[in-house]
Amino acid sequence: MIAGWHDVGVSNASRPVIPASIAAPAAAYAHAVVTESARRWLHTSGVVPIAPDGSVPSDLADQAAVVWSNISAMLSDAGMSVTDIVSVTTYAVVGEDLAPVMAARDDALGGHLAASTLVTVPALARPEWRMEIAVVAAAD
Repeated sequence: MIAGWHDVGVSNASRPVIPASIAAPAAAYAHAVVTESARRWLHTSGVVPIAPDGSVPSDLADQAAVVWSNISAMLSDAGMSVTDIVSVTTYAVVGEDLAPVMAARDDALGGHLAASTLVTVPALARPEWRMEIAVVAAAD
């Protein structure tokens, strides 16, 4: 466990696990998250970059912003917040610049540490989708 994990926006149900005996995470995420007392769980499907009006932005950074906005709406509807996210799995199409996708994650999480995996794939279900994200959240 990292020192001061209480200060990184972690929910009461979960905390990051970042052992000092292994290499530090490659970006702003936790190697693992332990959930000790959650009574409510949220598992999303792959959240895609479709805005409420049905449009799909062409810019990758805009797609990431739409995805995180959609995730935020789901969390809110479930009575949760980003600090309840314990795991993030991001899928990006091979060849895409991953920096805007990672920056959007870091911005959306606001310093909260979740377990995070980034997977590159040949394509997603629709050709205009360049990325999508699935999250798991846990709350008291």
